[in-house]
Amino acid sequence: MSSYAVNGVQSVPPPPINRKAVLLAVFIAFGGFLFGYDIGVISGCLIMPDFIQRFGEPDGSGGFVLSSARQSIITSLLSAGTFVGALAQAFTSDHFGRKGSILIWSGIFTIGVAIQTGTGDSIVQISAGRFVAGLGVGALSAIVPLYNGETAPKRIRGAMLVLYQLQVIMGIFISYIIDLGTHTIKNSASWRIPVGLQLLWGLILLSGIFFLPESPRHLLYKGREDEARNVLGGLNSVPHDDPIVLDLIEELQVGILAENEGGKATWLECFSTRNQLWKRTINGMMLMFVQQLNGQNFYYYYGDTFFESAGTTLSPYVIQTILGAVSVVGTFPALYLIETWGRRKSLLTGALMEGICALIAGVVGHVFLPPPGTDISSITLTSKNKQGGDVMIAFAVMHVFSYSIFWGPTPWVYLGESFPLRVRAKSIALGSAMNWIWNFLLSFFSPRIAADIGPLILLIFAGMLAFGYVYVYLFIPEVKGLSLEEVDELYRSGVRPWKSSKWRPTDKNLQHHKADASTTGDEIREEKGKEA
Repeated sequence: MSSYAVNGVQSVPPPPINRKAVLLAVFIAFGGFLFGYDIGVISGCLIMPDFIQRFGEPDGSGGFVLSSARQSIITSLLSAGTFVGALAQAFTSDHFGRKGSILIWSGIFTIGVAIQTGTGDSIVQISAGRFVAGLGVGALSAIVPLYNGETAPKRIRGAMLVLYQLQVIMGIFISYIIDLGTHTIKNSASWRIPVGLQLLWGLILLSGIFFLPESPRHLLYKGREDEARNVLGGLNSVPHDDPIVLDLIEELQVGILAENEGGKATWLECFSTRNQLWKRTINGMMLMFVQQLNGQNFYYYYGDTFFESAGTTLSPYVIQTILGAVSVVGTFPALYLIETWGRRKSLLTGALMEGICALIAGVVGHVFLPPPGTDISSITLTSKNKQGGDVMIAFAVMHVFSYSIFWGPTPWVYLGESFPLRVRAKSIALGSAMNWIWNFLLSFFSPRIAADIGPLILLIFAGMLAFGYVYVYLFIPEVKGLSLEEVDELYRSGVRPWKSSKWRPTDKNLQHHKADASTTGDEIREEKGKEA
């Protein structure tokens, strides 16, 4: 193995990008697929005749109607569960490890899906099932960035974390296709099939988790160095005593020793002034807050019913499938842009593009479409109405496309790479919980708001995107290409966020190990002890 010099010190090359590490990240990101599928599938179910008959109320003329209040309850109970799960996983991740925690919450998700699938006509049961499934979804939404951030090589960590969002979008898209294929069935199979398929997704994650290694950072934090070395060796396709592994172990140990100086971490420490933790935690929470109020989840949750009011000749299911396909296509450029443009530029560009789309769609929809509450089936739409509906849908598609490239994946990337190991599980939990509490509020209140003001609801999202642009510019630093330990140094340095892209870490004066196969890890540690 060749070596190179850093500040006159002989060192080993950086770890190669290993296919095993990439495949590991791809599989664990499947937790995002569960979340995305559950979001998308309920959107189509809400307008299926059998679903409306079972969970709706009589409309007085022999039919049934699913009121906006009942839509809110069925949809938002998932988000209420995700809020609880996102916080609860911090305890399981630290106590049972990242791997054990994924196993626990995948099982809980599967139980929740079984409750939903077995529902007859009880809105209480299906809502309870969505809450239980939400516990698993919320927990996995925090654990996946945590796990991938701790196992992915830093050169591609951003791209690996984007995989979570890609899986979310894939889940949404697949759910739309399934809804499109089953919505014409005349009985409960129309919604039981798409809902019940989640049992398969949960079992896939449950079975695969047994083949995953534990996070090497977590193993070191628990004092299990030999296991950590084996995992790092496997992730980098080298022996456990290879110089690459020894350098990585030493860098991690330096960071862990510094973090452990203050004793056991608490929730309050996430907001302490030490290492600018308060700023990092608030940044993660604010990005999640803005992400939820981008407007895209409004389309995901209620797009079918919303686009019906636009009077388009296309089936709402077809429009949702188009939105899902656009979302999938948009996420692939993010895999490249997140490591070339970086985090800040992606967020700033996305806020600008999405804000313009939401503004135009909201104004056009308000001016050209019939007033909110109008029964589209009882009137004849004018050419002006139809053109306005087409324009609104076109900008909705562009909005979702822009979100998929920028604000969909980037906040999750930032959340997965911004915190020291000592408080990482808790800080990520707080960011995820912020995501889910606003997801809950959005899903609960938006159908009521849209029923009153119609497309003008999109102007609320445009305003939030303007706020997001300003916040990112003033407070979010660039962390592209930095190790998780170097992110600590960046925050300690006090560099201004708008100048952070030019910041470089200092040399840590670590012992760089030469590629000498005859020297074991124990011998190197003994030599370092003598030098000390």
